[in-house]
Amino acid sequence: MSKYGKWIGGGLGWAFGGPIGAIIGFAIGSMLDSSTVTSSYTTNTTTGKDFEVSFLVLTAAVMKADNKILKSELEFVKTFFIKQFGVEETKLRMLMLREIMKKDIPVHEVSFQIKQHMDYNSRLLLIQYLFGIASADNEVAQVEIDLIEAVAGYMDISRNDCDSVKAMFVKDFANYYNILQVPRTATNDEIKKSFRRLAVEYHPDKVMYLGDEYQKAAKEKFQKLNEAYEAIKKERDIK
Repeated sequence: MSKYGKWIGGGLGWAFGGPIGAIIGFAIGSMLDSSTVTSSYTTNTTTGKDFEVSFLVLTAAVMKADNKILKSELEFVKTFFIKQFGVEETKLRMLMLREIMKKDIPVHEVSFQIKQHMDYNSRLLLIQYLFGIASADNEVAQVEIDLIEAVAGYMDISRNDCDSVKAMFVKDFANYYNILQVPRTATNDEIKKSFRRLAVEYHPDKVMYLGDEYQKAAKEKFQKLNEAYEAIKKERDIK
């Protein structure tokens, strides 16, 4: 059973401390009769495990936002983990998530800890995951949108970037413009300029250090940018 402590503690950097560390310690302690999380180091450099436990904690907050835990949301998270880590590793992560959901999540404090230590592109990726979870039942509740937007604000994500990510999951043709962060009144040149800027900002290489599993989500956002641009080009007959 000590594998739980080793799985988390051995790979944590800055998330070993602060509110995230307290929540993870509670979860591991709940899965074991008595447990202490041990870490071989702490660092301000974000590790894959720092990102992962941040994702788990914020996932729990979003899933609890509407006071109901939907099977579709659990299946979304489970499917994501299976694709990235395999069936056996997913079992451990899902157990961890269930324990975290028993705890009140201090969203502001957790988000601030992430803001202090995680780079901007990785924070954007977290917001993308959270909207994906919220839309797992094909309907994004307003209370979930409000919470995710609050998290984005606490993490110092710009409103334009948050709206661009949200537009991936709240479907409407106007969202193509939101994804590209331009109004429908934008000129063709303005649309082209915004697309080129965002293509650089959201390039998957920006989160390469997190590993291949997390680059898949970054590639999804990159693909959505291209889809939005192509749709608008077709609508406007932009050459």
